[in-house]
Amino acid sequence: MPLTETILRNIQEKIDSLKTISGADEVGSVLESADGIARIRGLSSAVNGELLEFPGKIYGTIFNLEKEEIICAILENHTKVKEGAWVKRTGHVVGIKVGQNMLGRVINPMGDPLDGLGLIKTETAYPLESPAPGVIDREPVRVPLQTGYKVIDSLVPIGRGQRELIIGDRQTGKTTLAVDTIINQKDTGVISIYVAVGQKESTVVKLRHQLEQHDALKNTIIIDAPASAPAITQYLAPFVGCAIAEYFMYELQKDTLVVYDDLSKHAAAYRQISLLMRRPPGREAYPGDIFYLHSRLLERAAKLSPAKGGGSMTALPIIETQGNDISAYVPTNVISITDGQIFLEADLFNSGVRPAVNAGISVSRVGGSAQIKAMRRISGTMRIDLAQYREKEAFSMFSSELDKETLRQLKKGALMVELLKQDKNRPLPVEEQIVIIYAGVKDLLLDIPLERLAEFETALLGYLRKNYADILETFRTQKEFTRELGLLTQNAVNNFKKEFLNVPVDSH
Repeated sequence: MPLTETILRNIQEKIDSLKTISGADEVGSVLESADGIARIRGLSSAVNGELLEFPGKIYGTIFNLEKEEIICAILENHTKVKEGAWVKRTGHVVGIKVGQNMLGRVINPMGDPLDGLGLIKTETAYPLESPAPGVIDREPVRVPLQTGYKVIDSLVPIGRGQRELIIGDRQTGKTTLAVDTIINQKDTGVISIYVAVGQKESTVVKLRHQLEQHDALKNTIIIDAPASAPAITQYLAPFVGCAIAEYFMYELQKDTLVVYDDLSKHAAAYRQISLLMRRPPGREAYPGDIFYLHSRLLERAAKLSPAKGGGSMTALPIIETQGNDISAYVPTNVISITDGQIFLEADLFNSGVRPAVNAGISVSRVGGSAQIKAMRRISGTMRIDLAQYREKEAFSMFSSELDKETLRQLKKGALMVELLKQDKNRPLPVEEQIVIIYAGVKDLLLDIPLERLAEFETALLGYLRKNYADILETFRTQKEFTRELGLLTQNAVNNFKKEFLNVPVDSH
């Protein structure tokens, strides 16, 4: 074969085997970039919520699609995006890479570790925005999520899949309540996600240390968008927490708990972004879709049906009020979205009632369905007892002569208020709560001096664990309250009471 033909054949084979990859990027240009907001011309096919790329691997997400331009919030390094720079579509929505290795870690809303423990190996990506499960995909909320607080587990119980708002003024114990609930889940298999929006960095460091001390960090993920972070980062943080919880709920069929601390700062960050985008301000300068912002986040909390894996996401949003005003714009919005609220009152907190739960305003719309039968049975009259006490307490200030029944109600009410007090980071197992509340409701503690009640409670629980562990175990496993169990509990409390009252006060 002539040399020319061989060369031609080789060239033809090379041409045939050559694979060409062609592609096209849709590119626009930045008209204006200031304060983390970019106005873009071009990208006619872009969709709302899409991720856009700027020079230097800087990304932004589309917020507004207007007639002539696109308005985009830049996620990081917004000062490096200059007027006239190119910008291209990615074809993806904003998401977060998720995986089981996130447990025990502190991350920012971009998924980058903040705890200095190295990179996190992730398994898949989840979108930050996704539709809430429909009615068919849900189940009624029936399984309790124990907080370890007597006042909450008895009066405003929380169920797995519920959305329960924690609301109150600053420094009334809102975060403490949420963190203690996370600590109480350490041996239950519940995955907890704590989202810190606009908090001080030192607060998050302290919180991580607290969880580590109580062996609860292993099942917890902390997402930190501090006060120093851009508004867009603070805006995205709760959606990141929700997306991670959805991964554990859908993919691994786990029960999850998400604490949003707090949505007041989240709403303020969204207001800042909206005003920079020149959206028309409404009441209190919030944009018109502020209600939709929180409803589309909180509606994703659910107890899934067995067909969907049976996992759950429980949401504990926190709202900070000013001067106990729960009728302000954002508080009323979130109250109307959630399945109840735990109202922490500054006056109660300052008078030494901690947790400072106002039992009159606090409510759980799931109620007894989210309690074990034993707790439901003994706590039935507590709310009425406390309400009567508050009423009689106000009345007794103006009256010197009170009948025996009123005096008894006042004494019992004061005792129940004292009994429901609890130190932070000391959550109680539900079986121990049942014994203590039963003793209070059945008037077994009326002869204990109020100032010695906390001492009595601690000593009684130690005595029961040592001598009557079978009663506690029966409550824990059977979750029922029978007449026989009631009599056994009464005998145990009365036996210990005799010992306790015979011991001189000075010896303790």
